[in-house]
Amino acid sequence: MLITNNLSSGPATASVPESEDPVRIIINNWTSQIVMAKIFGKTLGSKGYNVEYKELTTKDQWARLHRGLEHVQVEVWQGTMAEDLQRVQEKGQIVIAGDHAAKTREEWWYPSYVEKVCPGLPDWKALKKCATLFSHNSTEPKGRYVAGPWEKPEKARIRALEMDFTVSPVKQADDLWVELDKSYQKQEPIVLFNWSPNWIEDRFDGKFVEFPDYAEKCESDPAWGINPKRIHDCGNPKDGWLKKVAWIKMEQNWPCAFAILSDMNFTNAMISQVSALVDADGLSHDQAADKWIKENQDLQATWGNKACSEN
Repeated sequence: MLITNNLSSGPATASVPESEDPVRIIINNWTSQIVMAKIFGKTLGSKGYNVEYKELTTKDQWARLHRGLEHVQVEVWQGTMAEDLQRVQEKGQIVIAGDHAAKTREEWWYPSYVEKVCPGLPDWKALKKCATLFSHNSTEPKGRYVAGPWEKPEKARIRALEMDFTVSPVKQADDLWVELDKSYQKQEPIVLFNWSPNWIEDRFDGKFVEFPDYAEKCESDPAWGINPKRIHDCGNPKDGWLKKVAWIKMEQNWPCAFAILSDMNFTNAMISQVSALVDADGLSHDQAADKWIKENQDLQATWGNKACSEN
């Protein structure tokens, strides 16, 4: 699905925009990425650029970035995209436009009240002992782990760590928060997939489960971990990076836009807040982006300052 914003009718400063060709920004299917993409696009629009948005899955985005059919991805997560990023980087057609200050994590998560009935959390061994507390009519007598709609080796981890849990995936990301809210209202035990940064940490008190520390060998060498017969006997990486990437010719074709992308830098708290504007407060993605820009004009004005003024 293609969404176009033609915002170049006003006068441009100096030679910005450098081209009337549209800068094409990727839109994925989670809130923070969409709002940040809109913030970036609206910032370019204020400079006179033509901006187009293209809705893509994380799987399909790489080939289109590589071919220059799309130009910008504002949120690349280490936990889910590192391998694809490395593969496409090796072909030489995309560049890293810098890291956000935010550190990422994707892991099993529970609301803090669960610790009252499952002492020893966030240690995974405590969760293992308390598995029946998380039982659901769809999984009983085993505990239910509410997984996201993305492919992850959760079943392999459960087998490797010999945990009495059943993976129960939702159809879309927002369904995770529906399940969380239902359990939260009743103060019922729940463990579900969560990630940081997102809006949950801005509105709910909870913690990630602490599994054995991650190492690359955990994914390939059974002898590495605590279960000598299986791989995936560890947690996910902690303090992962969050990058911005661009088509290799973006800096050449639109140097001011590339500089804005490079300077755009969000912390965990900032990403949590923009996500909460949509997922908790009910704003649209565009409304959330407009609100953030209005409240952060001084910061936004610093993005690309030097490069844009030189054009």
